[in-house]
Amino acid sequence: MPGAPPVRVGIIGLGFMGRTHLAAYRSANEAGHACRVVAVADPDPRRRAGEAAVAGNIETGGTSERLFDPAEVRAYERAEDLLADPHVDHVSICTPTDTHVPLALAAIAAGRHALVEKPLALRSADARRIADAASKARTLCTPAMCMRFWPAWAWIKRAIDSGEFGRVTSATFHRLGSRPEWTDFYADDTRSGGAIIDLHMHDADFIRWCFGPPREVIAAGSTNHLTTIYRYDHVPQVVAEGGWGHQPAFGFRVRCVVCFERATADFDLARTPQFLLHRGTESLAPDVGPLTGYEVQARAMVDAVARGGPSPVPVEDAVAALELLEKERSALKWVSGAKQPEL
Repeated sequence: MPGAPPVRVGIIGLGFMGRTHLAAYRSANEAGHACRVVAVADPDPRRRAGEAAVAGNIETGGTSERLFDPAEVRAYERAEDLLADPHVDHVSICTPTDTHVPLALAAIAAGRHALVEKPLALRSADARRIADAASKARTLCTPAMCMRFWPAWAWIKRAIDSGEFGRVTSATFHRLGSRPEWTDFYADDTRSGGAIIDLHMHDADFIRWCFGPPREVIAAGSTNHLTTIYRYDHVPQVVAEGGWGHQPAFGFRVRCVVCFERATADFDLARTPQFLLHRGTESLAPDVGPLTGYEVQARAMVDAVARGGPSPVPVEDAVAALELLEKERSALKWVSGAKQPEL
């Protein structure tokens, strides 16, 4: 916000997502959203020195250069020490999923604003604990639902809300790849939640954000590769497939196709240009700008902290998204009869 002092940011966890958040805050500050990363926390001394380059499954805008200047950023081994730092206003929690609940509750108790990487929790009941604490706090707690901020996807949401191209006749989503191998964390479904929680969450949340809660879900597959049909009275067809059921050579593929009465919006991560709008016999590429959803999300969070709220994404939405995934999980059990890993 113009004239406001920079928001002082701490990053908890310097793996792939921590590096992504660091780059996003740097981009936000350079674009005039005043913020500065002043502290980091990670048990790895190399990361605390800003040295570690981290692999991932998507280009996030980061680089292989030193992540930060250790002379300008305080580095803590323990998250609780960063949360006790009085010179930190806001934290990004970028640690493994099974640590999100205690860290988010600790951040709220310490009076820090928090952006918590998705999924907020493994279970809706635990996300509810965070929502209840956040409702009583004077600080913001935001689940990092980055697809809401992805420029092409935000464009699609606006088109749905405005009705510019008529009603939606169908919406299909694909988010497919191999199980991430850059950390052992993803090998344990009891910690990551499996693909249904870690990967498919993006599309389930976006569907609910666009169309509301479905009256019914029908799911087939497994918690690591599933296809779900979402039943609505006002949208004839909404389907999402997500999973880690492919070989590494398959790559990481994300596609969203929303058919309106008078146009088709078509996003494909692997294509250039990624976003097309098809109308009649013509296709054009709407100008949605060069930013990633992570960069837009960071700017929205910094601005929200500077003006004192509201949260860019309500915590209640993360609770609702997890409740929806739990319905899908139940549908998988009912249809297949196969035992799914317990969380």
